[in-house]
Amino acid sequence: MTQPLLAIDNLSVAFTAQGQQRIVVSDLSLQVDAGETLALVGESGSGKSVSALSVLRLLPSPPVSYPGGDIRFHGQSLLQADERTLRGIRGNRIAMIFQEPMVSLNPLHNLEKQLYEVLSLHRGMRKEAARAEILDCLDRVGIRRARERLTDYPHQLSGGERQRVMIAMALLTRPELLIADEPTTALDVSVQAQILQLLGELKRELNMGLLFITHNLSIVRRLADNVAVMQNGRRVEQNRASALFASPQHPYTVKLLNSEPSGDPVPLTDNSAPLLRVENLQVSFPVRRGILRRIVDNNLVVKNLSFTLRAGETLGLVGESGSGKSTTGLALLRLIASQGEMVFDGEPLQGRNRQQMLPLRHRIQVVFQDPNSSLNPRLNVLQIVEEGLRVHQPTLTPAQREAEVVRVMQEVGLDPETRWRYPAEFSGGQRQRIAIARALILKPQLIVLDEPTSSLDRTVQAQILTLLKTLQQKHRLAYIFISHDLHVVRSLCHQVIVLRQGEVVEQGDCRRVFDSPAQAYTRQLLELS
Repeated sequence: MTQPLLAIDNLSVAFTAQGQQRIVVSDLSLQVDAGETLALVGESGSGKSVSALSVLRLLPSPPVSYPGGDIRFHGQSLLQADERTLRGIRGNRIAMIFQEPMVSLNPLHNLEKQLYEVLSLHRGMRKEAARAEILDCLDRVGIRRARERLTDYPHQLSGGERQRVMIAMALLTRPELLIADEPTTALDVSVQAQILQLLGELKRELNMGLLFITHNLSIVRRLADNVAVMQNGRRVEQNRASALFASPQHPYTVKLLNSEPSGDPVPLTDNSAPLLRVENLQVSFPVRRGILRRIVDNNLVVKNLSFTLRAGETLGLVGESGSGKSTTGLALLRLIASQGEMVFDGEPLQGRNRQQMLPLRHRIQVVFQDPNSSLNPRLNVLQIVEEGLRVHQPTLTPAQREAEVVRVMQEVGLDPETRWRYPAEFSGGQRQRIAIARALILKPQLIVLDEPTSSLDRTVQAQILTLLKTLQQKHRLAYIFISHDLHVVRSLCHQVIVLRQGEVVEQGDCRRVFDSPAQAYTRQLLELS
């Protein structure tokens, strides 16, 4: 028998803190052959990413150690390899797509410089030849107008576009093994399908092995040859993908497979009054050129968007990355400039300066996509959640603020005793609950939810959706729900707007649009979901 491309044998991984050793991965055995895809699935905190990072020895040592087992690449031990050997393998023979593109991309360098650096270091290419390959790769991962975007910096890209750049960066080296840690989390279904097709093509072309970490089981079903399921640092089941989906053996695997979003939106009352009315909303960004960065044009990214949202109702905004979903949310929050009419509870929002908007801020709140970025790592949960009270209710005493924090933590399913802990001490689902608590403590009427479940595994996602429905029913909250996950949108939203390149493609009752889409683009999104 030929030896596997990657073999993980009885691996144990330990973290040491304050003299105490904690085992986070126990006796893990996996193997990936050339040309094969192994999907590693499980909840947040199950040890998937720790195992993947251990392959390239990217975890700091100390506090990380390996009490047992080994990791071998082409039969060579990576745990025993020296740093020089590892440098020859990292990014060259084994490439990795990380989960957080904003952390992985250098904010001070434009795209061309970062992508060229990869080709220069690993393939010794000159700039002229490298540019053609960079443009081809960006085009293949779905970056529109790639030549124009080379001078853009990471903050000028949407979340999905940043993730596509990270994928391009890994694929440029043409590796023997690609480790992909949640690479499609921030991507809409059409780009997701494009990326999966590209990975499949490259796998066949290069005979590349693929270790694919994800919580999206529909992707696993389409992409994986074999599946390994992890729970609490242990592999609880492994099988061919077809066999595992047809007949899961472990109760935890059954639970994962049964965690797909389901159910109906919260029923609306007949007397629900209009809360937010938007007419002909438009958002444009200036296009700057030349050394002096003069404005030479305006890029219209949201065009003539209109809707009415009632108290207790949820509007879903769906579409590809870069279609204008998050931009619309920011415009409604008055965090970016826009044109058109916006009336909230009878009060016009346009034309108000920052001071004039302040009395309305506590009534319109937001939960962002990535709690890692939106929660201050230097503040504990009590300080994070009470921050809005300090601004909007300055007469409250510290004891009153703390009592409110305890109340809202209980409401979102968090143990109030953990209010002294910091964000890094919580799982992804718990951090998202903290972000929801921060918004909820001000008793808003409207919450803008920007991809609040995209980075969560299915079981935690189901918990967050149940929480959002419960809170909506209890407080008659209105939601604007931005998402590319159409299963989640169907479960939560009463009406939906489908956006494409800033324009409304289709709009109306969510069930009607999903059951009988009138437009080809909507049908395409539904077929791919």
